[in-house]
Amino acid sequence: MTETVYFGLGSNLGDREKNVYSAMDLLKLVPGLSLVKTASFYESPPLYNTNQPSFLNSVVEGLYNGKPQNLLQEIQSIEMKLGRSEIRQKNHPRTIDIDILIFGNHVLNTTKLQIPHSKLSERKFVLIPMAEIAPDFLIPKLNQNPVELIAICPDKSIIEKHTILKSA
Repeated sequence: MTETVYFGLGSNLGDREKNVYSAMDLLKLVPGLSLVKTASFYESPPLYNTNQPSFLNSVVEGLYNGKPQNLLQEIQSIEMKLGRSEIRQKNHPRTIDIDILIFGNHVLNTTKLQIPHSKLSERKFVLIPMAEIAPDFLIPKLNQNPVELIAICPDKSIIEKHTILKSA
């Protein structure tokens, strides 16, 4: 069964724009996945561990025919191809981070994968680009759309649209 999926992409090391574009290009090669929409890129300050460079973030919508766990394996492979260490330190700088934010109407809570993403409602750097491409999408479990979640988001960071240097 084909499911609508949303990915959060972020980079704060090296050529951040190139890293995010490369991740998008590699996502297009995942068997059973087709990308549908891409949000603008947004500059965001780091949360939690603030002693690191700012992030460049975006959200991508896709259609996927497969299981969430298989998609997670594909994403982790892409992250490693793009220079992310196999040892993942939480809230540390990274060349690329790809999160499955939403997978259809599924609710999943395992040690390796939480769908919807467990921090989705707390991160403006995800909600703002998601609201750009899917403002009315009702997020499973939360029963609110991205626009509603932005209004009550505890994250008070200033998120600014990034001027794209490369044409998509």
